[in-house]
Amino acid sequence: MTIARVVVDVPSSQTDRIFDYRIPERFEAAIQEGMRVIVPFGPRKIMGYVLEITDHTELEKVRDIESVMDITPVLTKELIQLGKWMSNHTLSFYISSFQVMLPQVLKAKYKKELHRLTEEDLPEDLQQLFAGRDYLDFDEVEKSSIPLSRVQRLIQEGLLEVNYQVDSKETKKYETIIARKGSLLELEEAMVDLPKQATKQWDILRYFSEKEVEEVSQKALLSILKTTRASVKPLLDKGILRKYKKEIYRNPYKVDYPKTTALPLTEQQQEAKDAIQANLAKREHEVFLLHGVTGSGKTEVYLQAIQEVVDRGQEAIVLVPEISLTPQMVERFKGRFGSHVAVLHSALSAGEKYDEWRKIQRKEVKVAVGARSAIFAPFENIGIIIIDEEHESSYKQDDHPRYHARDVAIYRGQHHRCPIILGSATPTLESFARAKKGVYQLLSLPDRMNKAAMPEVQVIDMREELHAGNRSMFSKPLISAIEDRLEKKQQIVLFLNRRGYSTFVMCRDCGHVMECPHCDIALTYHRTQNKLKCHYCSYEENMPLQCPECSSDTIRYFGTGTQKVEEALTKLLPEARVIRMDVDTTRRKGAHEALLTKFANHEADILLGTQMIAKGLDFANVTLVGVLAADTMLHLPDFRAAEKTFQLLTQVSGRAGRHTLPGEVIVQTYTPEHYSIQLASTYKFETFFQQEMQVRRAFHYPPYFYLTLITVSHPNQVKAMDVTKQIAQALSQTLTQQSTILGPTPSPIARIKNRYRYQCVIKYKNEPNQRENLKKILQKYEADIQKNDLLISVDLQPSQLM
Repeated sequence: MTIARVVVDVPSSQTDRIFDYRIPERFEAAIQEGMRVIVPFGPRKIMGYVLEITDHTELEKVRDIESVMDITPVLTKELIQLGKWMSNHTLSFYISSFQVMLPQVLKAKYKKELHRLTEEDLPEDLQQLFAGRDYLDFDEVEKSSIPLSRVQRLIQEGLLEVNYQVDSKETKKYETIIARKGSLLELEEAMVDLPKQATKQWDILRYFSEKEVEEVSQKALLSILKTTRASVKPLLDKGILRKYKKEIYRNPYKVDYPKTTALPLTEQQQEAKDAIQANLAKREHEVFLLHGVTGSGKTEVYLQAIQEVVDRGQEAIVLVPEISLTPQMVERFKGRFGSHVAVLHSALSAGEKYDEWRKIQRKEVKVAVGARSAIFAPFENIGIIIIDEEHESSYKQDDHPRYHARDVAIYRGQHHRCPIILGSATPTLESFARAKKGVYQLLSLPDRMNKAAMPEVQVIDMREELHAGNRSMFSKPLISAIEDRLEKKQQIVLFLNRRGYSTFVMCRDCGHVMECPHCDIALTYHRTQNKLKCHYCSYEENMPLQCPECSSDTIRYFGTGTQKVEEALTKLLPEARVIRMDVDTTRRKGAHEALLTKFANHEADILLGTQMIAKGLDFANVTLVGVLAADTMLHLPDFRAAEKTFQLLTQVSGRAGRHTLPGEVIVQTYTPEHYSIQLASTYKFETFFQQEMQVRRAFHYPPYFYLTLITVSHPNQVKAMDVTKQIAQALSQTLTQQSTILGPTPSPIARIKNRYRYQCVIKYKNEPNQRENLKKILQKYEADIQKNDLLISVDLQPSQLM
């Protein structure tokens, strides 16, 4: 008896284990580890992943697998191991760990079809089953007596193909191909036999004959010869031509990128590359921290290291933050490695993502470039993993499974015995501290390429501007610098750490602030729709004309948003052409790319934007960067506030003067004396590191201590508070002397979507049994979670304490 050990698609703690199912004879040769199957589970039939195949079970009675969903495994053996490790490491369900590895298309509701890709005769039983059709429902194959292993063999030979139909949307794209059946000589003989009036058929055959074409897409043929399908049909019926369906990949990047070659390296770049190369030669796992100032040529080091790996016949994964996945970034990789690159990120449609993922699965590409989830690319011979801008908080997933891409990369690096490169101008304190201790190997690029000077930074105290009577959002030095650049026909980047039109709406008479009815947060005003929106639960309402509290009409918006800045700019400098980039202007697919191309072509003078313009952009003509509100992050209840401010200011400053023209940065702030702003303006990362580490040591924060954040939420405030209190008490009995528990306290945003939120934080140096103890606590509240709408989330590596 052959047994498949299956994890089922039911995310709850009772089902968070592996179940045994018998593999029926008809599937025996077909089922492999890593495939998805349909299994009976109670009264239902649900999907599961086969994690192991064995010949024994402890159970007396096992049920049969109902059907097989895949012809080839969707998870490699290594990814199965990774999933098990990840669910334990992040305290999440097995099933969540496997689901996060796969493209959306493989998680949706769909039916499976078997397509024939050729006119060739199939074995008799399959020929009868198709009965002249191009495709059939896979259910028909499973109900027939045809063994699945035979179907698999025909798929490997390229005669058949399995296609998933998601909610009636096709997930694979096909085009109809018309091909000649015989030789050119036979074609010419057929032309002689054609009746004279069949002019369109003549044209079609002459096209194949004169152009010596073997095959062409039906769409192109009809368009070139300005004819219809009716004129092709007789030629198909006579057997002169044949028709078949060919799968084509959707190409999210329509352009053909010009081929680029390796650039000469500076001495520092060469040293970094040599260290990586030496490690590659040894086939050993090591983590490198590539600390290079903005514009120091980190990407070129990556590209040459990847080339080395590809030349050895191995594969590479490159992670970049979602907002740095700009067309410029894609162009650099596509230009160097051409069609050997798959790109995975959130702007692609579900079908495009699926195609890119399948290119990796079919070993058609050697390099995967993408945001966080690209770390799960199903490569089987990885030679290097690179994480660019490693300090970015988007590498940490905020919901189940709460993994950090860096941890997953290191785990995979150990398995493949390959180096991991973490690159950043402003690495996280944790990574830099590890490099200082020798846990990671530090590689430094302290100078910019072509020895360009770092842009000069001027910090403007906005309090003095206010005292001098300037109530505008632009300081006098910034305005005169913008005017100067406009005169010189140079470009400007203005960065605002906000989105929407303004922060909040307040009545000037009674002080009432418009808040979300479901969350404890002020609503944000969006000018284009004249609406107030909640950025947590998507609630929206129209902007009121009167205060709902005191009926006064002095209700106004306060704060600064990108739309408001754009309007002020247009008033002050009507001649300036402004492109605004924020969440609202980049909603539509391709908008991000279109706006950046416009700016690159100098169709605008000023690029105004939020976070998404802070990194990854490289425009030769940008000589001025203005930061409008440097300290908006400094006052958040987050122990990383100073670090994030320093990182952001350094990154934004790096957009100026990247080529031959010198750059200048003007930072506007109300707290110019804060060390993160002072040190970012002089690019003193080491000094900032030393100073911030003293603060972290004094207050017991990472990297000196680890943190675990437990958040409890419930529609009833008292219930949320009580459960958090009980959890804190239970934990205090299991922790060592060196650990402390903070809380329970209300979360900084105490209510979201009508759920009250309480939290407690564990600070610890070493708690070997912490995961086991937390698992027990979660099991204790399992019934409450199931029945009483209680939610308990555990984050063992919180990126913020909000």
